[in-house]
Amino acid sequence: MAIKRIESPLPGVVYLSPAPGEPVFKAPGDSVAVGDTLALVEVMKSYMPVEADEAGTFMGYLVESETVLEPGEPLCELEV
Repeated sequence: MAIKRIESPLPGVVYLSPAPGEPVFKAPGDSVAVGDTLALVEVMKSYMPVEADEAGTFMGYLVESETVLEPGEPLCELEV
């Protein structure tokens, strides 16, 4: 197994849950399927989902919710 780092595709504010007060999209140890939403990045009032492009096990987030990220900054890790 290898660790895959998922990076922010766009600059913007990252959200780790679908809405305030709701659980995060994934918790450490959760299974991840291709296409699963891992986070949302808000860009100019639009929300862009960050989706898994490989199946595996979610290892954890590397940022806090509502962090401003630049493209290429680490977001989370998967064991694939």
